[in-house]
Amino acid sequence: MAVPPALGQRVRFPPLRLISGEPLSPSFFEGQIAVVYWWASWCPFCREQTPQIQALWERHARQGLRLLGISVDRQLESARAYLLKGGYTFPCAWFDEELARVFARPSMIPSTIVLDRSARVVQSERGQMFPEDVAALSRWLAQP
Repeated sequence: MAVPPALGQRVRFPPLRLISGEPLSPSFFEGQIAVVYWWASWCPFCREQTPQIQALWERHARQGLRLLGISVDRQLESARAYLLKGGYTFPCAWFDEELARVFARPSMIPSTIVLDRSARVVQSERGQMFPEDVAALSRWLAQP
């Protein structure tokens, strides 16, 4: 199993199948700022933070922000129902064997990391973030 990516570590995304069924190519992330957000439908802290993650996506996707939600739900249908009920549109994958080769399951959720344009981890947060801290993740877009 992979270990959680540490600050400065480079991350390579595998080809993914999103919860929606759509494929997501690793090229989606190339040269872009990427936020990876682990969540679960049963997590009360995720229920508070996920709308803020959606708002971040809506505000900054056109500026090149890439986002990948990773559900750690045990059942894919639970994750799918959560996304549908919340109206969440940011790309989300289900934590499976393919993702486990790249990312370890975090010991705490929600968990969030930010990757710079060279795919290195520049920020790592475990646990729920304040709304202003989620919004501040966009500051990485100003970095060359």
